[in-house]
Amino acid sequence: MRKIALFAVFLIFFAAASTAYAHPPSDIRIAFDPKTKMLQAVIIHNTSNPVNHYINKVDVGLNGREIIEHFISREDNNESQTVSYLIPDAKDGDVISVEGHCSISGELKKEITIK
Repeated sequence: MRKIALFAVFLIFFAAASTAYAHPPSDIRIAFDPKTKMLQAVIIHNTSNPVNHYINKVDVGLNGREIIEHFISREDNNESQTVSYLIPDAKDGDVISVEGHCSISGELKKEITIK
């Protein structure tokens, strides 16, 4: 019984320690070119292991409605994930949102208004 209790404590400690290194993206830099209708977002997410701890999903919204859900298998590098999308319906005054999700824990959402 004591071995089971010790093993359970070890598992709880290990799970807590592994999530301590997880973190949401620290910033999202969004640019939209109204002529080409191209959106580019650089999601800043520093990690020492972009294969296991990375931006695994990006959601793009237009005026509060999700228009793109993009699943990603690994991060571009140890510092960021860059994504580009064609948004043909975007026009002046519209709000574009980009939300990056960490594969382990957390997310960050940023918005821009097209001018």
